[in-house]
Amino acid sequence: MKATASFGLIVTLAASLTACSNLPRMSDEERLALFRDHAGESIASFSLLGANTGFSGWTALGREALAVWPRTNEGYLLDLNGICEDLNFATGISLSNLGNRVSAGFDYVYVRGVNNPTALPCLINTIRPLDTRGLEAAQKELRQAEVIEREQQAGGNAATPG
Repeated sequence: MKATASFGLIVTLAASLTACSNLPRMSDEERLALFRDHAGESIASFSLLGANTGFSGWTALGREALAVWPRTNEGYLLDLNGICEDLNFATGISLSNLGNRVSAGFDYVYVRGVNNPTALPCLINTIRPLDTRGLEAAQKELRQAEVIEREQQAGGNAATPG
């Protein structure tokens, strides 16, 4: 019952998103809300040990937060201390660390952008571990809901033979 209600809510959310704009993408605020819904309580730090190149991926979530994955199945939501210029347009990021540990209130995200080849430092305010499986499942449901919505719109917009 809960899964059906959850899927219904996601379909409704996806429908309202596509009704507001024909873009199938979520806004930064909606994506950040989705990530926050799948983040645990704040932690002091996380380890980069075992991560071959520092981290395996990252996703900007507006100008004040991002998600990083030190390993493919381990992710963290980083809330930054204020606006981080060029985060949405970054071509790359790096994380400061001490002894391969990234710490809230101490370490920085360094943003590299097309317009600013020098790294801009953005202080990490909080670190929250992500439920990566739950997040992936929610994203999959949203994608499926978007497909259903597009199919319904295409069916409703098709010309009737006459």
